Amino acid sequence: MQHEFPDLPYAYDALEPVIDETTMRVHHTKHHKTYFDKFVDAISGTELENQSLEQIFANISQHKPVVRNNAGGFYNHTLFWKMMSPNGGGEPQGALGEAINAKYGSLDEFKKAFLGAATGQFGSGWAWLVVKADGELEITSTANQDNTLMDVASVQGKPVLGLDVWEHAYYLTYLNKRPDYVDNWWRVVNWEYANELYQAAKS
Repeated sequence: MQHEFPDLPYAYDALEPVIDETTMRVHHTKHHKTYFDKFVDAISGTELENQSLEQIFANISQHKPVVRNNAGGFYNHTLFWKMMSPNGGGEPQGALGEAINAKYGSLDEFKKAFLGAATGQFGSGWAWLVVKADGELEITSTANQDNTLMDVASVQGKPVLGLDVWEHAYYLTYLNKRPDYVDNWWRVVNWEYANELYQAAKS
């Protein structure tokens, strides 16, 4: 089995006050761990056992919902933790910063567009900034635990940023105020990691 459940890359209280310790602890040890465990159970003894997540996503429409939901939940959260940092915030630098300004005109305009995707996603899901096959940036959203690497995604591309907008990600602090959660999330975004993802996607 090539898949492993990751430790959180910082303490559970490290993102306070943006995301509270209880939310982070439950989100990682309960929600994320459950997705991982169910994913492993679903692929155990099948031809998927030795495939990468990217390979599984490329043909996700051919697999059972239990694989789609839990592979997505496992992957999305593993990425999500790295996209945040206690030393995050500020502005994107380097190639990603230049690309965002070129595409959206300014960081503020980019954030407005991203907020629209995050708040416009009905019910549970994710907001994404991705690099499409043509190298262009695009903001999109997916329902439930889908992501943009899946062959079922309306917009396909390699993730650069991903924001969990399931209520379990923010409800204890923000209640039903998803826009407040999104606005505050920028204070912990790990732009350095996002820039690494962007450059890898472009290479």
